Amino acid sequence: MRTSMKPGTRKTRFALTGLALAGLLAVPGGVAAAASGHQQPAVKPTIVLEPGAWEDGSSWDGVITRLQDDGYTVDVPPNPLRGPASDSAYLASYLATVPGPIILVGHSYGGFVITNAATGDANVKALVYVDAYIPAQGDTLNSLTVQFPGSQVTPAALNFVPSPGGVTDAYIKPSLFRAILANDLPASQAAELAATQQPIAATALTEASGPPAWASIPSWDVIGTNDHAIPPAAQEFMAARAHATVTKINASHLSMISHPGQVTSVIEQAARHTS
Repeated sequence: MRTSMKPGTRKTRFALTGLALAGLLAVPGGVAAAASGHQQPAVKPTIVLEPGAWEDGSSWDGVITRLQDDGYTVDVPPNPLRGPASDSAYLASYLATVPGPIILVGHSYGGFVITNAATGDANVKALVYVDAYIPAQGDTLNSLTVQFPGSQVTPAALNFVPSPGGVTDAYIKPSLFRAILANDLPASQAAELAATQQPIAATALTEASGPPAWASIPSWDVIGTNDHAIPPAAQEFMAARAHATVTKINASHLSMISHPGQVTSVIEQAARHTS
């Protein structure tokens, strides 16, 4: 027996079917992903790179290219090189403008700056030190440099230049630049870096560090075993004190220039473990 349909029933049924289909298509992405068992990928953190003394942001060029190729947003704010308190205050102000999670990376004296700038900043998820100082409260650049023998950064290796503002700037003598900082780079490249070096205020060498961010933020450390500026033994001591995850490479003080791939790998390791 054939069942008859009331007028309009077929049309109503089609309309309801269309609404159901529209509803399925309108399910939010997160709900659909959860229903299918797949989670949306986490937002990648911004990588903020802090240069050290006697360099500028271009020292990170090889690392920047690799990070950007891997989909990371990279910021390289300038380091004023006036002293830990003022430099870290500037960086902290800059970090406040960066949305979302941050991986904060510092080279050499830049390690001093990130250690102070990140204290109390909940957006900073990891600290990465590259041939860097990892100070505890009360440490100075000079105290950490002389704590272990072997640093070639001595008063005799520096040129001191008074500025009109009353601050004396310290430069590495160009003739010694390669031997101290760039001993695994070609002589021509080291000469270019020496000619464009950015000086640090001499007063920064004796300014004490504040409460360290590494006390509450996980840290990673790249140690160049052929570093003539910060003795590897000093770097190992500071890394152990900060409970940092250590990677050693056969590199000079400027490992991010001579070994950008290995340095990038450590930065991305920190980003993956803290996302």
